[in-house]
Amino acid sequence: MGNKPRLTDVMKSVIAALFGVQSQQNRERDFGHDSPAAYIITGVVMIGVFIAVLLALVSLVT
Repeated sequence: MGNKPRLTDVMKSVIAALFGVQSQQNRERDFGHDSPAAYIITGVVMIGVFIAVLLALVSLVT
């Protein structure tokens, strides 16, 4: 198993995965780490931010 991932690498991987454009090479690198916790936490936070932005945009429009 690999080293602990850097925050920037985790964020890039999560953003790419959310948009569905994650490369096979990056996916293999991500799954090579010991713990998926960093990816799960980052994904949950980013989805929360996305939902908050959507709600704010809807509130501005209506």
